[in-house]
Parts: sequence; structure tokens; C-alpha cells
Amino acid sequence: MKGIILWLCLFTVFSGLAQDDFLAKQYFNDGEYEKALVFYERLVDQNPRRMDFAENMVRCYQQLEYYDKAEAFLMGRLQSGNAFPTIFIELGYNFRLQENTEKAAEYYKKALAAIEKNPNYGYGIGVGFQRFALLDYSLQAYEKAMELNPQLDYNFQIAQIYGEQGNVEKMFVSYLQLLGNGRTTIGNVIGKIGDFISEDPENENNRLLKKAILQKAQKDPDILWNELLSWLYVQQKQYNFAFAQEKAIYKRAMGASFERMVTLGNTSLENKAVEIAKQIYEYIVKNSSEVVTKLNAQLNLLDIELLAAENKDLSRIDTRYQDLMTSYGYQVPTLQLQVAYANFLTFRKSESEKAIPILKRSLELPLTKYGEAYIKLALGDILVFDQKFNEALIYFSQIQKSLKNDVLGQEARFKVAQTSFYKGDFDWALTQLKVLRGSTSQLIANDAMQLSLLISDNSLEDSTQTALKKYARADLLAYQNKNKEAITVLEDILQQHKGEKIEDEALLRQAELLEASNELEGALFNYTKIVEFYGNDILADDAHFAMAELYRIKLNKPEKAKYHYERILYNYQDSYYFPQARKNFRILRGDTIN
Repeated sequence: MKGIILWLCLFTVFSGLAQDDFLAKQYFNDGEYEKALVFYERLVDQNPRRMDFAENMVRCYQQLEYYDKAEAFLMGRLQSGNAFPTIFIELGYNFRLQENTEKAAEYYKKALAAIEKNPNYGYGIGVGFQRFALLDYSLQAYEKAMELNPQLDYNFQIAQIYGEQGNVEKMFVSYLQLLGNGRTTIGNVIGKIGDFISEDPENENNRLLKKAILQKAQKDPDILWNELLSWLYVQQKQYNFAFAQEKAIYKRAMGASFERMVTLGNTSLENKAVEIAKQIYEYIVKNSSEVVTKLNAQLNLLDIELLAAENKDLSRIDTRYQDLMTSYGYQVPTLQLQVAYANFLTFRKSESEKAIPILKRSLELPLTKYGEAYIKLALGDILVFDQKFNEALIYFSQIQKSLKNDVLGQEARFKVAQTSFYKGDFDWALTQLKVLRGSTSQLIANDAMQLSLLISDNSLEDSTQTALKKYARADLLAYQNKNKEAITVLEDILQQHKGEKIEDEALLRQAELLEASNELEGALFNYTKIVEFYGNDILADDAHFAMAELYRIKLNKPEKAKYHYERILYNYQDSYYFPQARKNFRILRGDTIN
């Protein structure tokens, strides 16, 4: 019985403490310092050893300009004999708030003097000064401690302070010194200096970093400096220079992994540096002995060739795929080749009847459930292209069941919805899409929401769903690379269903297909119509972003691109495109982008 009573008493005490702490923080964060102070004074009285309570109480005093009370409390702690020397910093800062800089400096010096008695105080005092942005004093604390005890190393903190002070050159030198001495990793250094670097090679900070790296490389040749230079060149989009560094790294490492070079090739290709990407992949093919790495590079080279390929080139490229199939055969490690060849046959040569047997044969291999899902997704896509919807749905549904909570399972569910949409089974498509709105993949969730709205918005007014069926037909034609036919069907919607909700959807889809067909004036006409007549609807931000990208990339009209990015920033802050629009707008405006 006594034990129960004791437990109840303790529970009451601790729950009361937790509630006071919660309310104190809430009032403090809301700027209601008078109310917060009531709780903090009680908390400090009940828990004199809790430094966080004491510090927040002092902050309340200072916010309310009760400087005398703050000083009295801090002096009391100091006179107790158990206070850490950072109490001098607190007292100094309290005088600084009263603009008594002389008295403040007196206490700051007392904090520094404590380091002479015990250099191990250096870290705590250095951090204490940093908290109040007293960076010069913080530097003195770290340097004094290291001078008195050479075993101490606060160079990382010192480098950070140089950055906070804007002394970028010293910061770079300090971080490189730490890296060279093995005191930190290249990942840590990149994380710290990344915010000071821009895409512009002529930016002062970029030049300072390059100079510092080259100086280190001359004094102490090490692969580290090649890696850091390569990283800098990638930030500056100078992929040819980065490639030179990666080749040097590979030669010096003698048989090292091609992982870094593969990443550089992929980054170059993503950023439209096609020629340098081609050189990188060719180098990997020539030098790599690892089967999958070499094959992936060969497939990337074929992808590059396909970017500019015309119909007359497809037979030659087909032969190259066949040669790869002969060389590598049907193996689990080379599934990507089988899928790539099947996709080429289907989506570039419209020979799905040749592609389907390839992937069905792949399914006979001893696959993991992920390997099986990978093949079935690709096979399902090809069956949809071939309008064998029911068979495609079987494969997608199998993936959905075997990988229910995986992103692949969610992707398969979306494909079930999309295929049902093509079939005209809009109710079943909606059922699948409702589940996907909470997908862990933002892209899948966004696509699911858009398709769901398309179906639901265009089913209310038209019970026969005539326009929606036409739209689904156009979408399928586009999927089959029959853009002209798709554009014609969409034009029929625009002519026969004027004023209906589907009009803006049809305008946007047609604009995308016109742009893909290089009919840029027609695309711009449609985008403009959407923002003028449907400016408050869900597709307005899509149209603004599409126009901005079109003006920026294809028409080279940066001012017009800026205008449309700006519209997204001002009017569509919740837009999926907002982050990219902000970045592109700032680049066009001439801002330094880190």
C-alpha cells in the first residue's frame, strides 16, 4: 500500500513537472514571456540543477528587460561556487543588452581566463560565445585551449566560425587542413562548404576553393584533392573537367570501382551534356571488367544514340541490341538489357509482338520478387501498348499483391488505374486512385490526384462520359507514340465539348503533344488559353510552368520565362512546381544559387 502511495506521489510530481515544462515552452515560443516566466521561476525553484530551465528563465528576464533580476540570479549562481565558467558569458551578454560594452568585455575576459586554469573548458566556452554570435571571442577560446593543450583539436569549430564570419578563404583552408590530416571526411567537408559554392566558375568563392585545393594537391598529392576538385567541377557543370579528375582517380586507385564515374556520366546526361556523357560511358565500356557496370554503360550509349535517331537508324540500333543479347544472354544480372530491348522494339519500332516473348522468357529465370516485379511492370506496359488490357491488368495486380506496401506495388496500382482508364472502366480506376493519394512517392501521389480529378470532374455533368472516353482514347494514342492522331482526337473534344470541364485538360494535353512534335506556336496558344480562361483552376500552374520552360529552353526568351515562373511564385505557392520555379527564376534573375 505504501508503495502504491509513493508511486502515485511520484507520478503526480513528474506529470506536474512535464505540464509546467510544456506550458513554459509554449508561452516562450509564442513570445508571451510574462506567462512563461511564471512557470520557469517555479521550475527553477523546484529543479535548481536543470540548466535549460535556468537559461530560459534568464531569457525571459532579458526579453522583459528585467536585467537586474537576470544579473542577480546569475551572480547568485556564480557565488555558489559550482557554476561553469560560461556563467561569465551570460553575465557579459546581460550587460551587452544594456549597452554596457565595457562591463560586458570584462566578463568575457573572465570566461577566457578560466581556460588558462583548465584548457578543457575551451570547448564549452567557445560554444557559449558562439551562441551569442560573439565569434571573435569564440575563436580566442578555441585557439587558447589548443595552445595550452596541443592534444585538443577544435579546428572543425574554428573552420565553422570562419564561415559564420564570412572569412571564406580561411574557412576553406581550415576544412582542407582537417581533411588532409584525416580529422574529417570528404562528405563532411562538402556538407559544410556546399552552401558557399555556386554554379558560376567565376564566383569568388569558387575561385578561392579551387585555389585552396590546387595548393593542397601540389604540397600533398592525394586522391582526396582529385575527388574534391571533381565535386567542384560538377557543381559548376564543367563535366569535362570532372571527367579528367575521375580518370586520374581511377588510374591512381588501380582497379577501383567505376561507381563515381557512372554517377558522373548519369549526371552529365541528365543535364544535357550528351557528348561528355558519351565519352564517360565509352571509357567505362573500354576499361570495366564488371559485367553489370559495362552493360549499363553500353545501354546508356544506345540511349544517347536514340536521342537523335531517325527511323532509318533504327535497324542498325536493333542489330546492336541483338549483339548485346547474344553476348550477355538471358541472365538475372542482365535483366535491364532484356527490358531495354523489349522497350526499344515496342516504343521505337512498334514491334510489340517481338518484345512480349522476350520478357515472358525472362520470367522463367530464377527471379526474386523484386526482379519478377521489374519484368512484369515492363511486360504490362508493353501489353497496354498492344491494347491487351486484361492481360496487362493481371501482371500489374500480381505485383500489387506481392509488394503491397512497396513503392513498386504502388506504381503497379497506379498502372492498374491508368489501364482501367484506357479501357473506359472509370469507376475501377477511381477506386485504385483513392488509395494512391496517400502514396509514399510524391510523384505517384501527384499523378494519382490529377487522374482522379480528371475522372471525377468529368463524370458529374456528363453521365455518358462521352468526352472523357475520347480523352482516354487520345491519351492511349499518345502512349502509343501516335501523336498526330492524339492531337486530332483532342481537337475534336475542343470543338464538340466547348464549355465543358474537360476543356482545360484537353488544351493542356494537346499543348504537350504539340510541343513534343515541335509545333511550339500551337503549344503556346493552348498554354496561354489555359492561364487566361482557367487561371483559377487546378491546371493553371502546369500551364505557367510549361510556358516558362518552353521560353527558357527552346525559345531562349528568358524575360518571358521569368514572368511565368514569377506567376507561380506569387499565385501558386502550393504548386508541385514551386521549388523548381523559384530556383529557375532566381537563376534567370542573376542570383547566386548555392
